[in-house]
Formats: sequence, C-alpha cells, structure tokens
Amino acid sequence: MNVPRIVVVGGGAGGLELVTRLGHKLGRRQKAEIVLVDRNSTHIWKPLLHEVATGAMDLGLDEISYQGHSSLHSYQFQRGTLSGIDREARTLTLAPVLDDAGSEVLPSRVLAYDQLVLALGSVSNDFNTPGVGEHCHFLDSPHQAEAFRQDMLNTFLRHSEPGRDQPARITVGIVGAGATGVELAAELHEASRMLQSYGVASLDSDRLDVHLIEAAPRILPALPERISLAVKGELEGLGVKIHTETRVTSVDASAIHTADDSRIEIDLGVWAAGIKAPALLSELGLPTEQNHRLKVHETLQSTEDPRVFAMGDCASCPQKDGSMVPPRAQAAHQQVATLYHNLLAQTADKPLKPFVYRDRGSLISLAHFDAIGSLMRGASARSLFIEGHLAKFFYASLYRMHQRAIHGTLKTGLMIVVDRLNRFLKPRLKLH
Repeated sequence: MNVPRIVVVGGGAGGLELVTRLGHKLGRRQKAEIVLVDRNSTHIWKPLLHEVATGAMDLGLDEISYQGHSSLHSYQFQRGTLSGIDREARTLTLAPVLDDAGSEVLPSRVLAYDQLVLALGSVSNDFNTPGVGEHCHFLDSPHQAEAFRQDMLNTFLRHSEPGRDQPARITVGIVGAGATGVELAAELHEASRMLQSYGVASLDSDRLDVHLIEAAPRILPALPERISLAVKGELEGLGVKIHTETRVTSVDASAIHTADDSRIEIDLGVWAAGIKAPALLSELGLPTEQNHRLKVHETLQSTEDPRVFAMGDCASCPQKDGSMVPPRAQAAHQQVATLYHNLLAQTADKPLKPFVYRDRGSLISLAHFDAIGSLMRGASARSLFIEGHLAKFFYASLYRMHQRAIHGTLKTGLMIVVDRLNRFLKPRLKLH
C-alpha cells in the first residue's frame, strides 16, 4: 500500500522538531514516509551560534547528526540543497553535493512529495553594502561561526606573539545590534578573558575594543525599550563602544565606514544587521515578499499551493490583527504544533486551523556576566522584567526545551548531567 510522503526542507529548530514529531506519529507506524532535507549533515541550535563563534560552545560536543537522529526517530534524511520545485508533478530537485575540492559526493536527485514544508530559515541581509561580503564574517551557519572562531584565535595569537611590535589593542566591529550582535559583543569579552587564563593569548579584555554599530536609535530595536536600556548599561560596563543612529556605507579590510564619514578601524568585522529569506524562494514560482519570504495563509499554507507549507523565518504569515508573525525562534517553535496538526488534518481531509502567535517574552544572554529579558504574563499584554540568575536560568531553559523536543525527556536529562561534568573535565572554551 502506498503511503503519503511528507518532505520537510530545512533542518533548523522548527524543521527538526517537526520531523521528530511526525516520525513518532506517522513514520514509526508506517502511516507516512517522513523525509528531512538539509544541506548540512549536522544540526546546531541557531540562537547559540554566537557561542560557537567564540568557542563557548563546542560543535564536536553539541551538534546533532541528522543521519543518526533520523534512525532513532523514524524519519529519513537526505543531504542536499533545494534547487527547484515542480508543483504540477509534486517533485523537488536537489543540487549535487560537492566536497571542499569541488568533487561530486552525491548527484542531483529528484524527490516526490505529497506534502511539502519549506523551513529554510534566513540569512544575513547585507543590503548590498560594498565590501561586506569580502571583509565581514556572518553567523548564519555553524561553518561560518567556526570560520570566525578560527580567525578570532589567529588574531589574538598574532597580536600576542612575543618579540614583535604589536598594536596597542585589538578591535572588533559588529554591525547590527540585534540579539546576535549584542550577545556576541558580550561573549567576546568573556572569550578574551578565558584565552588569557588558559595562556593562549596574553591580551586581556582591557586591550579589546568592541564596537557595536546600529542604524536604529537604540540597540535591540525590536525588543521593549526597558530591555534595550538595561542591556546597553551592561555592555557599556564591559567596555563595549555603542554607536546608534549610525549607518554603515562600506567596509574594507581594515575599517568600517559610516554615513557621517567616520572610519572605525577593525581587526575583525562581523555583519549581523538584519536578515532575509534565501533568494531561491523567489525562484520557485510561489508568491513572495521583497525579502524573499514566502506568502502563506494563517494555516501556514502557501497562498498559491495548498500542499506547500512554510514556517519560521522564511514564511510571511499574517495574523488577524493585520500584523505579521516576527522572524523569531519562538515563532518557529510555536508553528511546529500548528503544522503538525494541519499536516495530519489535510491527510485526513479535516479542517485546518490557523496559527496564532503568542509572544512569550524576550531574553538576551550577556555571556556569564548576566542575562536580561522579559516574560509575558499569560494572555495579557503585561510582561515581567527579569535579570541576573533568574534570567540566565530561563535563557538556558530555552535550549533545554529544544533538546527535549528532539530527544525526549530522559535523554535531555542525561545531556544536562554530561554538560555539567564537561564543565569540570574540559576547558570552558574551545581552544583548538
């Protein structure tokens, strides 16, 4: 008997949680074939890429093999990059997988689907600013985060080598003061302190200049002003130099240039100023917005094809009040439950339900120094401001909730124990 095939493209937080639930419900009972497609072979929770970038998180310990995970949770994994969709034939095409030398590892393939979920996430938006692509690091993927970490280590070592005339300071320029930029700025100060304590580099945080550059009037412009002001005070206490209402016009190998003709000298540059969906989405023949986000109904179905769904950062989903669901990790997490229900309902010819986004609050981690944020009080619009150890606890719990969704309660509990043991057994910073 033929069973329906549900294909999910994108193994980020939302995509991986969705195929895990579908695998348990349908794949394990052979009621449907569940297939996950991703260009990478492993998964890491994207909100923690700033920790990968500074070495606070070790990819070797925390990344998850899709192939291994799929065998335990009753879905199939196909490695590849989406290159096209034939909606009439209900097939999608995957581009060939190449190794670092450009040799073909896997050929181009065609996969049939009965229902398709696009969960491709987002990438950094450089707004076509000259020099950004050549001279700035991005933190969209584990590979990019690792590239920054290696460059950071080499820069610290280069400036710490004895017997050479060294510049007085190391300067890092971070363009974009959203959550990624703010959290990276704090992590860099922690990393410099840890590198000195392990004897890797002789430069301490007093010789590290971090410039945080934001075009909006304040940092964290998408979050409540109270959080923004509190985080600003903490960062300035660490020595971070904050530039608001500052538009970057170009970047070169040694400096960031701004609209007021200022020049900020840098040894390392990071671009974290805004996101957009992958440009490929505008080439699939489905309605999209200017930033390539797919237009979907409240049921998360494409406005053009009811068998194609989209979720997370790549979906432009309206709400009843006329607003759009924000591209945030908590939105993708919430959409999993609606998509799970709707995929099952569509298969059984039952009514689909609309997705309703509920803001659960916002939390910002400032390395080991602090955490600041707010929690929403149930269905009301009022929020509870938190900081310090309580905020750190809730911030850490977000990652544990993700782990529980993809591993289950028992395995997540064991992971917590292992993580605490590793704090004593291994360096707190990845040094190689």
